[in-house]
Amino acid sequence: MVVRPNTQEVQMAQNAGAMSEQLLTPSEVAALFRVNPKTVTRWARAGKISSIRTLGGHRRFRASEIRKHLEFASAPDA
Repeated sequence: MVVRPNTQEVQMAQNAGAMSEQLLTPSEVAALFRVNPKTVTRWARAGKISSIRTLGGHRRFRASEIRKHLEFASAPDA
């Protein structure tokens, strides 16, 4: 007999893994890029940056990924 976890259990496991890393709100990401928080939400919807959804449906962003995007954005053009 194979026992498969339900959707909520899978989501909780994913969130537990994400909890070990710092997560940022859209406002925090917007402040780093000096853009409006709505722009950050549009980037996430367009797939330019990945986001995690909380159980309440709010977006959160991995700090390590945002740092990589900031480094890329601030790199001088070659």
